[in-house]
Amino acid sequence: MRAFLDGLYRLAGGLAAACLVTIAVLVVAQVVGRLIDGARKTVGLEPLGLLVPSLAEIAGFLLVGASFLALAATLRMGDHIRVSILLQNVPASAAKILEIWSLAVALVLISYFGWHAGWLAYDSYAYHEVSFGIIPIPLWIPQAIMTIGIGVFALSLADDFLAALTGRSPSYASVDRGDAIEGVE
Repeated sequence: MRAFLDGLYRLAGGLAAACLVTIAVLVVAQVVGRLIDGARKTVGLEPLGLLVPSLAEIAGFLLVGASFLALAATLRMGDHIRVSILLQNVPASAAKILEIWSLAVALVLISYFGWHAGWLAYDSYAYHEVSFGIIPIPLWIPQAIMTIGIGVFALSLADDFLAALTGRSPSYASVDRGDAIEGVE
């Protein structure tokens, strides 16, 4: 089970990275297209009108995908911003209770968010909602990717919550953070 979960978190992180690479490729294609059109115009030729239709919209959807798909992997690597001043200044038993409490609250909130994101994606699918750009993109696609990212993040929070309940350190606490700022992890 541990290997499956770790693989799932890595897969989500890899898909997030793929979203960012796709944004970069699309933006470079748009810039190259504009340069070619500008060069043709400069030498007196008609521009070809090279562009990536709905680039801003597609890049926005990919950025949403990257942001939500990366949540679980960044939690596991200890890269979420977390202020631990309080945990460092209370007794270890109180710190453990606060850690469990914060994981429980985070799990409840992200699960609630995920439930409603899933319903939003379902409604967009049921009502055939599309984006307003040049290319009408079905809205359920980026919404479903967001929901999947939230679901994987909720699973990683539940994973860390169970670890903390059983006396083990959460994944983010066991990462060696030599570059962490004092009081901030």
